[in-house]
Amino acid sequence: MESTMIPMSHDWTGKEWDWPLQHEDGTVKVNNTADHFDVQLDCQFFTPKEIEVRVAGDQLVVHGRHELRSGPSGMDIAREVHRSYKLPSDVDPKSLKSNLDTSGILTISASKKK
Repeated sequence: MESTMIPMSHDWTGKEWDWPLQHEDGTVKVNNTADHFDVQLDCQFFTPKEIEVRVAGDQLVVHGRHELRSGPSGMDIAREVHRSYKLPSDVDPKSLKSNLDTSGILTISASKKK
């Protein structure tokens, strides 16, 4: 089946669009102290199996993908978010840990090199 791109018009700027993980107002928190580095992200729209956390070079990469096929309205729904953060040079990448709490907050933390 061939698909054709349909142009979309709009009258808003990118600054008006809001999405979890898009900003730093409590939905995303980055803390970088002398002995610790951590990132907290609101991932409540994703299950643990839908979230991937990895290190690629000096980047901390978080990828979330959620799909719901043939929902109640008969539509397929997909939600995908990709974030990357440059790790500070004094972070020990081997100490990185991630945890998703029951509220959907993903915390990724690491110690600093000694």
